[in-house]
Amino acid sequence: MAKPVLSKENIKLNVAIPNKNEAIRYTGDILVQGGYVDAGYIEKMYEREQMATTYMGNYLAIPHGTEDAKQNVLETGISVVTVPNGVDFGDGNIAKILIGIAGKGDEHLGILSNIAIVCSEEENIDKILNATSEEEIMELFSEVQ
Repeated sequence: MAKPVLSKENIKLNVAIPNKNEAIRYTGDILVQGGYVDAGYIEKMYEREQMATTYMGNYLAIPHGTEDAKQNVLETGISVVTVPNGVDFGDGNIAKILIGIAGKGDEHLGILSNIAIVCSEEENIDKILNATSEEEIMELFSEVQ
C-alpha cells in the first residue's frame, strides 16, 4: 500500500529557520525521514534552487528536486513547514510556508497545481500560518492527497 502523500509526521508548525539553505534541508529531511526520498534528493533540491527560486509569492516557497532527481524519489510525498518569522528566499522574498515536494513520475505536477490552488487564496495562507494542529493543515490539503 502506498504511503499517504501528506501525513501528520510531515507537518511541522512554528519552526524557526535561519536561512534558505536550512529551509531547503529541513523540508527535505522530513521527506528523507518519512521514506519518500533518499538522502541524495536534498542535493537535487539545492541544485533546483540555484536554477531558479522556488519562492512562489504569497509567503510560499515550494522546494523540490531537479528533473533528474526522480531516481532519488521512492514515494510521492510532501512536507509542510510553517515559519512565522519567515525565511529570506532572496530579493526580499520572505517565505513563511515551506512545502517540500517529491513526486514519482509526473505525480508532482498535479500536486503542484493543487497546492497552487490552495495557496492562491490569502484566506488559506492565513489558515496555514495560524494552524495550531497538524489536522488543520491536513484538512486544507485534503484535495492534494
